[in-house]
Amino acid sequence: MDIMDILNTGICTPLFELKSFGEPERGVKVFGKGEFLNISGSVKDRAAKAMIKDGLKKGLLTKDKTIIDATSGNTGIAYAMLGAALGIRVKLYMPGNVTEERRRMMRAFGAQTVLTSPLEGMEGAYKAVNYEVDSGPEKYFYPDQYTNPKNWQAHYDGTALEILEQTGGRLTHFVSGTGTSGTFMGCTKRFKETDPGIVCCNMTPDSPFHGIEGVKYERALLELGFYDPQISDGSITVTTETAYEYTRRLSRQEGLFVGISAGANVAAAQELARTAPDGSVIVTVLCDVGCRYLSTGVWDG
Repeated sequence: MDIMDILNTGICTPLFELKSFGEPERGVKVFGKGEFLNISGSVKDRAAKAMIKDGLKKGLLTKDKTIIDATSGNTGIAYAMLGAALGIRVKLYMPGNVTEERRRMMRAFGAQTVLTSPLEGMEGAYKAVNYEVDSGPEKYFYPDQYTNPKNWQAHYDGTALEILEQTGGRLTHFVSGTGTSGTFMGCTKRFKETDPGIVCCNMTPDSPFHGIEGVKYERALLELGFYDPQISDGSITVTTETAYEYTRRLSRQEGLFVGISAGANVAAAQELARTAPDGSVIVTVLCDVGCRYLSTGVWDG
């Protein structure tokens, strides 16, 4: 009998060939890394586990402390799941415009949620959580997903190696949106070390006020703790409307019920495919599961 431990359960998520996309007449293929199949339902499972395990190993996280952080939703759900499994309290700050589904999922795991001004976005949530931690640091374990190197290292050591193996070393392009930038930075660092010729681009929304939850506008990326603009080979801009369209296409043409950032990532990957050399292998990330966005109306179109 297999006994599973949520904290130590590893999963190699599948790589899906997205046959409705790419440029088949030129042999250009687009693949999506199925991160929505992680146990917490998103790519953030990897970073949250790595940061929590590191805190436990170093003795920084104990039963008498509360896990606290700012989140746009997915990392918070992963923290809440892990906190429940470990019997440790979790308190999460997030903008008030985070979807109701994601807030309810955090509360379902027993986490306390604090909503900050939607107009201040993640910056407002981040400032609020830092203020609380500064007021009583002895009470909290604060992973700080925006500056913690375990975030990007989880993808350097895991996600990237899986993609290289799953593509048989044929990877030519990688594209991903950036929230904390952990996925993009970790994967890109590994890919560039493996083959400097692999083209790595970040997907970015077209304006500061967009509807692609969990993804940063390009100018805001420079404020992130470990984001390095020098490592990127360029940015691909995607509108909210296009992200919604591609999210619908993924469910209706590929049978993949994923979130809005996944739709935006695939839109960026197809944009890359149009100009990529013949025979290119393009990989992007299907970040989270679609049920977290039902209230947005994205599938009503």
